[in-house]
Amino acid sequence: MSVEQVPVQRADFDQVMVPNYAPAAFIPVRGQGSRVWDQSGRELVDFSGGIAVNVLGHAHPALVGALTEQANRLWHVSNVFTNEPALRLARKLVDATFAERVFFCNSGAEANEAAFKLARRVAHDLYGTEKYEIVAALNSFHGRTLFTVSVGGQPKYSDGFGPKITGITHVPYNDLEALKAAVSDKTCAVVLEPIQGEGGVLPAELEYLQGARKLCDEHNALLVFDEVQSGMGRSGHLFAYMHYGVTPDILSSAKSIGGGFPMAAMLTTEKLAKHLSVGVHGTTYGGNPLACAVGEAVIDVVNTPEVLAGVNAKHELFKARLEKIGQQYGVFSEVRGMGLLIGCVLTDAWKGKAKEFFNAAEHEGVMILQAGPDVVRFAPSLVIEDADINEGLDRFERAVAKLTKA
Repeated sequence: MSVEQVPVQRADFDQVMVPNYAPAAFIPVRGQGSRVWDQSGRELVDFSGGIAVNVLGHAHPALVGALTEQANRLWHVSNVFTNEPALRLARKLVDATFAERVFFCNSGAEANEAAFKLARRVAHDLYGTEKYEIVAALNSFHGRTLFTVSVGGQPKYSDGFGPKITGITHVPYNDLEALKAAVSDKTCAVVLEPIQGEGGVLPAELEYLQGARKLCDEHNALLVFDEVQSGMGRSGHLFAYMHYGVTPDILSSAKSIGGGFPMAAMLTTEKLAKHLSVGVHGTTYGGNPLACAVGEAVIDVVNTPEVLAGVNAKHELFKARLEKIGQQYGVFSEVRGMGLLIGCVLTDAWKGKAKEFFNAAEHEGVMILQAGPDVVRFAPSLVIEDADINEGLDRFERAVAKLTKA
């Protein structure tokens, strides 16, 4: 039995959807690798990767195969039972990282919610009720729940929802002295993105993360790394903390971990995990067989020397060409980032106009992203072919040329 498909168009969005998004004027209907087709059959090169999610592009055979096979076996049993894909994926994550225990959930916000709750619970259990303060970075982004927007250092996302969760302090990113001044014996956690994603694709300085680790050790606080955007190969390492050689106590992962299937994970040690005993925290869908089967296929493909080395090689391709475009047209003051999470910082003349670059690129058949109003962001598939990189950057250059002429 087939379900009848009613024709829809972009205008329907404004009639039936809550207006919290302003999607592009076209509707993508099919994807293959790093190419996407819209309703009219127009083809675009995808440099957005579903906001750093489609780590293996669209319709990757390993992911399609894993999902199809699992869909014919078992979809959902809840956490009243465990399941084989969840146990296999957890074992692979433990074997590949600092972690000894894994908690599966459905989104980056949920992974961070679990991380922040765990940090407060550990401090409560070991040191009492007064140790609950969290220190985070200005301009950070950790999700959209009330707790995670409160920890994220962007008032535009947290204002207007009533009283905020208390005990959260924000300090400038990459400012170790400010961090030292903020951390005390009341601090239960320091929360940082190794690469600030939404805040402008800004990598941490090594000394900053090393200093954060030292401060946490001195004050019996936990170091939490939000690797929702930087994780699962995106930095050229499986996780960005490996690039820095600084190990967190808790790590959150989402986006790329499911390759497009909604899933997330919080990773931590056995000693800390004990504080989330039976009934303390949970989720109905977290770790369901469909998500974990796909996640297992993702890690099997991504966590290989060929793919991770390829990410670094592709970074150089992007960077060299984007720097050239930036200089030729006077639009970028800096091209920064790691692996295939790249931010082009707009020059003073173009500050605040990242959306114009997004629109111009779309008109030339290439999908890009913003990271705030002043940074153009690229987060393509980690296995994007060089031919697609070159074609997409040709299109992007045409867009920039037209934009600057206009």
